[in-house]
Amino acid sequence: MRHVKKVVKIGDRYLGGNNDILVQSMLNVKSNDVKGNVEQAIALEKEGCQIVRVSIPSLDDVKLIPAIKEKVSIPLVADIHFDYRIAIAAADAGIDKIRINPGNIGDDDRVKAVVNACKSKNIPIRIGVNAGSLEKHILSKYGSPTPQALCESAMYHIKLLEKFDFNDIVVSIKSSNVKTMIDSYRMLDGMCDYPLHLGVTEAGTYRMGLIKSGLGIGSLIMDGIGDTIRVSLTDSPLKEIPAGFDILRAAGVKVPGPEIISCPTCGRTNLDVAAIATKVEEKLKGINKDIKVAVMGCAVNGPGEAKEADIGIACGVDNAVMFKKGEKVKVLKGNFVDEFVGEIYAFLEEKN
Repeated sequence: MRHVKKVVKIGDRYLGGNNDILVQSMLNVKSNDVKGNVEQAIALEKEGCQIVRVSIPSLDDVKLIPAIKEKVSIPLVADIHFDYRIAIAAADAGIDKIRINPGNIGDDDRVKAVVNACKSKNIPIRIGVNAGSLEKHILSKYGSPTPQALCESAMYHIKLLEKFDFNDIVVSIKSSNVKTMIDSYRMLDGMCDYPLHLGVTEAGTYRMGLIKSGLGIGSLIMDGIGDTIRVSLTDSPLKEIPAGFDILRAAGVKVPGPEIISCPTCGRTNLDVAAIATKVEEKLKGINKDIKVAVMGCAVNGPGEAKEADIGIACGVDNAVMFKKGEKVKVLKGNFVDEFVGEIYAFLEEKN
């Protein structure tokens, strides 16, 4: 069961409560390339990204905010470190959320100045704790970035904001170690009522990054923990969005778009199931309706093994048995992929 947290508004989206778990990503274009950042933000929105973050390393880079917001409708988050003036300028420029660690921007007066700027414009703050950049006094106390250390750091930053009566907060406590990440979020979940942003930081290149993110994020989602996710990949951020939705789907969360079930094949297989499944998946790209589609390798076990699918095929020698909810409805012959895709679209129309 979903762990219900305080609701926080980001632009026109909401985190926490029973609101959808939102998938987000971060731009990786150099901050001085305004055109490149805008183009990537547009591409991410088209891919289905629901929140996008941009690094604002200097006051001059604040110009990215209006440039991006003019072209995309999804909420924009400013990633800021150390300089409190950048956070205030970002708030003035119309940012939807600020990612900052209050403890690294200076004394209380500077924290209060950021809080006041965010309060005046109803801008939430994400506290982003990272195992690689813990405060020295906390790291010295625990000896390493343990879950206890990460949670203490998060609560330290939370209390800095709460001291100035600010509670429009989202929290992340990321680690590149999957077990540490999972244990940390489970611990923090019982310590605060703020929405949690899940992610495995420095997860790696596409293959390993996807595995680590799937394990870490997926485990917590299945625990009922998490309100927004970011799959961090050393790759194009455009790959992070489908990866995020696939992780949510695999963890049992209803997300828009088709789920493709396909078997690993065996010696009974006569057709190239991998190629067929890939073609079907490509032709269904862009569908935002929830549907489970199966592409199975043979008629022996296919319909039974995929009986939970809404619609599917079990491949034969030169044909395929089409089934709905495990029941055979017809036989498709020849080059049947397009016909099968047409049947899927027809099924969706009937479903509505």
